[in-house]
Parts: sequence; structure tokens; C-alpha cells
Amino acid sequence: MSAPATLPLSKAKSGRKAVESYVSTTNACKLCKPLGATLVFRGVEGAIPFLHGSQGCATYMRRYLISHFREPMDIASSSLGEKHAIHGGGPNLKKGLLTVMEKYGASLVGVATTCLTETIGDDVSGLIKEFKREFAGLPLADVVNVSTPSYAGSHMEGFHAAVLALADQLASNAEPTDAVNVFPGFISPADIRLLKDVFGHFGLSATILPDYSETLDGPALEDYEKIPSGGTPLAAIKRMGSAPASIEFGATLPDPEKPESAGSLLRERFGVPLNRMGLPIGLRATDELFSVLETLSGRETPRRYQLERGRYIDSLVDGHKYVSQKRCVIYGEEDLCVGLASLMAEIGVRPVLVAGGGKSGRMKAAVHAACEGFMPELPEVREGADFYDIADMARELAPDFFLGHSKGYRLAREMGVPLVRVGFPIHDRFGGHRLLSLGYQGAQNLFDRVVNAVIEKKQADSDIGYGYI
Repeated sequence: MSAPATLPLSKAKSGRKAVESYVSTTNACKLCKPLGATLVFRGVEGAIPFLHGSQGCATYMRRYLISHFREPMDIASSSLGEKHAIHGGGPNLKKGLLTVMEKYGASLVGVATTCLTETIGDDVSGLIKEFKREFAGLPLADVVNVSTPSYAGSHMEGFHAAVLALADQLASNAEPTDAVNVFPGFISPADIRLLKDVFGHFGLSATILPDYSETLDGPALEDYEKIPSGGTPLAAIKRMGSAPASIEFGATLPDPEKPESAGSLLRERFGVPLNRMGLPIGLRATDELFSVLETLSGRETPRRYQLERGRYIDSLVDGHKYVSQKRCVIYGEEDLCVGLASLMAEIGVRPVLVAGGGKSGRMKAAVHAACEGFMPELPEVREGADFYDIADMARELAPDFFLGHSKGYRLAREMGVPLVRVGFPIHDRFGGHRLLSLGYQGAQNLFDRVVNAVIEKKQADSDIGYGYI
């Protein structure tokens, strides 16, 4: 994927000179926009993700998602070819929608565009309206469409755009509900299950969008399901405009005063109160979430979570000596990077570089706010970075470990430092989709993994080794 002719780089703390220019992205630190939308639609009950574009796009995304989640991943496609680039993909889109509804029995089809259809200028919204008029006599499923050209953003932008599209095109306040809207962003199935437990213990009902905790991490079945069980109920999405409140995770999301995210749109359109916060990774961020839940529920934090918090703090007392002042490089999705930087600062680790492929323009301020007061120098923060940039800077910054997904493995191996895997994609380890990062449990999990990675490295580098820490 081509990149701008020039890329200004901030000068690193080490005195590294700015790279003047480059001609292409080398090993991107992001994935394509429709992949994020596909994940969201897979988290809706009875939904089929549908890519309006070439067959290759669906094949690529299926392969990428399957290797992380270890689950079957059906993605419908309008399968456009050369002639459609000239004459348009409308007929294929309509035929594909009808086929998916008839063969799969989908209750919702989530249509995401690709580079091809965005480039040729297909009016997808108009084509869907034509489709509904032409087949008005049939029991048609709901159709939600979202614009996701890969050349205009990352998989996280596609993810958030799809959540916004679902709220925009489906939600109303026609029916009452007592369920709190929860827009968690791109987290693991294990993290979604944790959120369900937390809300349940506070006595709160929640509509989590998306919810792929079962659709992308389901049980073994004797018979194959065309559409996996689970997901956010379609009826619950349609009631989101009547919710008592919304909780939206994302430190780098657009201005909450503008209707550019699902939570802010529901507040503007239906008056649903919005609670915006970063991902609850680490002590401070989790405390913020629990404070909001205490207000919404009128209850104190349940004792089980008070104990989890206390055990985590006790582990920090026990383990800080192993990681204090260690240096790390963090990379991945912007909001995840902010949460991880906050956690590292809390446990005494110095994030020397925080990098992501997104270009929100908000990551640097969010990272610095999370680390302020915890270290003598704030981290170098790079938006719109690829792994060529990350490698170039990391070699000079000399980190003790990396924190991010599997695409950083070769760099960590080359530099001889540990990689603590977190985020997406994790292709070279088993169970990446079951890693827990949120809440006090997630903080404990990450702290233990970081401490053990540092200890294991020290053992491996020792001439004689040691078996007692």
C-alpha cells in the first residue's frame, strides 16, 4: 500500500535524526479497514459480513481472522471482476444479498465496501434501496452498509465506522430498555466475557456492541452452524436509543461533542447520556470504569472486585523490583497502546516508544496524559508508523522488551529481547483470542507476563542460570 511521499518524524530522545522521506509502507503496523468492519458484523446475532468487492478481499480477511481466532469465518462477497470495474457492481451486490438471505437465513447483512468499489464510485446506499424496492415482496433481512476503503484508514477505523453505522441505521427510542449501551472497541472474546460478568455483578443489564465472545470463540459442535450462535441481539441494537446510558471505550476516538462515534450519535439523536473513557487497562483506568458503574447501579463495587484489586496491588509490591525502570516498546492499535502505556507507567516500566499505524492525531496526547508524572521523560509517540520506522527507532532506544502483536516478533528476535504478545493479530502462539487485558484480572495477567518475560530473559542470558528468584 503506497504512502505519502514524505513522512515527518519526531526527533527521538536519543538524538536520532528525522527520516526525510520514504516511498512506501514497509510491513504495516495496521490492517485494512473492511477487516475491522467484518469483525463488528460478526459480533451481531444472525448477521453475515458481506464485502462488496473482489473475492480476494474476503479470502485474505478470512485467512487472517481464522489464524487468530481459530474459528470458521464465513464472509460473503459480491465477487467483482474486471468488467464490474467498468460497468459497476450493482447487479452482483443485489444477487449476493439475495443469496445470503436465502441460503444462510441471515437476519442482518453487514455490507462493507472495499478499495475497488470505492474507487469506481458505487453508490452502495442507493443500490441497497433499489434492492429493497425490487424485492419488496420477499421477507428481507435488515441491511446495514458502511464505507471502508482500505486506502483511507486502518482496521480500527473500519471497526468504529461499522459500530457507528449499526447505531445510526438501526437504533431508535421506540421501545424502552433498561440495558446500558457498551461500546468496548476491539477487545478479545475473553475481555467481552469479563465485561458481561462485571455488569452482572453490579446488577446492570448491558447491550455490548459488538459481542463476538461466542461467535469467534465458541464451543465444539457436532454440526456446523452456517451462522454461529451468539452475538449482540438485533432487537437490543434497535432499542439502544432508549438506553439509560452509554459507556464507550476509546481515548483516541473523535470529539465526543460531535456525532462521529456510536455513543456520541446516540446522545445527540436520542439524549442517551454518554460516559467516555479509555480502555480499562491497569489500575487507574479500571477504577474509573468501576466508579461509573457504582453511579449507574447505585451499588458499591462488589467484594470480589475489591479483592481482585487488592491482590493486584499486592503483586505490584512483590514484583516491582523485577521490572522497575525497564524499558519497553509498545505498538498496535491506538487505544490499546494508550491502555498499555498507562499500565506500564503504573508498574514502573518506562515506555520509550509507543507506535501505531493509525492516524487519529490524538494518540500522542493520550499517551502522554497516561504517563505524566510516572517517569522523567515522556515516551516518544509515533502515529502512522510501519515496522520499518519502529525497527529504526527501537534499535537506538534499546528496549528490554516489546509489547504488542505477533508482527513484531522478527524485530524482537533480531534484537534478542522478549516479546510479550497482546492485541491482534497473534499468529505464532495459541490462544491469543483468549488473552485477558481488561479490569483488575487483565492487569494482573499482563503484569505477571511482563515480569516472567523479564525473568526468563535474565535466566537465558546467564552463564550458569538460576532456579530461584
